[in-house]
Amino acid sequence: MDMKPPGDRRVRRTRAALRQALVELVLDKGFHAVTVEEITERADVGRATFYAHYRDKEDLLVGIVRDLAEDRERLLPAVRQAHVEGFTGLPVKYIFEHAEREKPVYQVILRGEGDGRALREFADLIRTHAEAAFRARVEQLAVTPRIPLDVVARAWTGELIALLTWWVENDTGYAAAEITAHLRDLSVYGRVWATGLTPSDAPGALDLTP
Repeated sequence: MDMKPPGDRRVRRTRAALRQALVELVLDKGFHAVTVEEITERADVGRATFYAHYRDKEDLLVGIVRDLAEDRERLLPAVRQAHVEGFTGLPVKYIFEHAEREKPVYQVILRGEGDGRALREFADLIRTHAEAAFRARVEQLAVTPRIPLDVVARAWTGELIALLTWWVENDTGYAAAEITAHLRDLSVYGRVWATGLTPSDAPGALDLTP
């Protein structure tokens, strides 16, 4: 049962309506063509109500990213346990499952709508969580990283976002569990192993420079 005051529930409903209206309009005509008037009309709220919550449509778009992150955190009850148990890939699976449920929202963000501000915010949130997780794991196991962890986190984030973008935009045929397993194995064993090569093949084997 929702025990929050009626005012809080109204705020949540209003923001949800504005978020849904923006996502639908952006997917229909692109972010730059959407006006605040169109958003409020589709959400069935007044302009004054809109500006009581957001400065402009850009602020609403970034707000969607932050709300999405909070929602995803609520859907990740096993994250901390997964960190204790080792690299299971479970948090990543939750991200893909969440993207499957909120596909239109992820499409708007991952397409870089709004001059890419929302995508940068999304990437920064993912990277911050990833780097914190890597650092916690390194400290727990008392090991020395071979590559600076900020580099590792940025590389991992870029890989995840690229794969997630492809996955939500296309009928890839991969379920969330399958794509997560591939990412996990790629992270654990590396690209040389993933391509079927052996360590002796590694020098220059993946040199893709033209």
